[in-house]
Amino acid sequence: MKVPQRLKPLVEEGLVDEVLSQLMSGKEATVYVVRSGDDIRCAKVYKDAKQRSFKNAVSYTEGRKVKNSRQARAMEKGTRYGRQMQEELWQNAEVDALFRLANAGVRVPQPYICTDGVLLMELVTDEQGDVAPRLNDVELSHERALECHAYLVNQVVRMLCAGIIHGDLSEYNILMAADGPVIIDLPQAVDAAGNNEARAMLLRDVQNLAVYFGQFAPELLNTEYGKEIWKVYEAGELTPEYSLTGHFEADTTPVDMAGLMHEIEETRREQEALLRRLQERQE
Repeated sequence: MKVPQRLKPLVEEGLVDEVLSQLMSGKEATVYVVRSGDDIRCAKVYKDAKQRSFKNAVSYTEGRKVKNSRQARAMEKGTRYGRQMQEELWQNAEVDALFRLANAGVRVPQPYICTDGVLLMELVTDEQGDVAPRLNDVELSHERALECHAYLVNQVVRMLCAGIIHGDLSEYNILMAADGPVIIDLPQAVDAAGNNEARAMLLRDVQNLAVYFGQFAPELLNTEYGKEIWKVYEAGELTPEYSLTGHFEADTTPVDMAGLMHEIEETRREQEALLRRLQERQE
């Protein structure tokens, strides 16, 4: 096929020898099947902000770090330079997440290089060597559904242990490869420690898994792996080998409101005292 404009620099640099076909076009990128030497890979071409339709991007980018204060100020003001930095941050997030997760034992596509808004990575295939289907397009037995669900819950745990939450995990961004489920589409990956919505996103990811696999194994609909995982994570006890039960018991210990209000008041007084000292130094 004709080489798309965005892929021409990779062809000129010898990173891609031939563009074979367009694999898919989604809300945030268009993916092509390409040949690099003797290897068949895929090239993910990110769409710019005006073309993307991914909602609530700010919720996902909270907690992501930029290189310096100038970039941070530009992004806050929404300048042209700031928008450019925001785009680079959005695109680099997936590359960074893929490398971190692969090193943590999470089954994701192997990334190779990201340049000029194009991510070159592994083409995930099935047992016949064809492009792997999405989980949504695969029929599962009761036993296979339980097996895949348990595997993917462990993958979520491994991701969280690496400090990452997918943020948009569902049957539409999981591929069924020859070696089992592969998690894809990570530009919206969330920093577990730096994002205020991290818990809600983790619970949603895990609930999506339960609802989908619950079609084949209804008992999964009554599990609460998400709440259990987050509780163990907050306690600092979560490891990839942690044995989950799928059950969650809420903490019913009464809140010491008097003590809480006292701590809030003490914090307020300390902040006011600090502010007064700073003002006195300036005078």
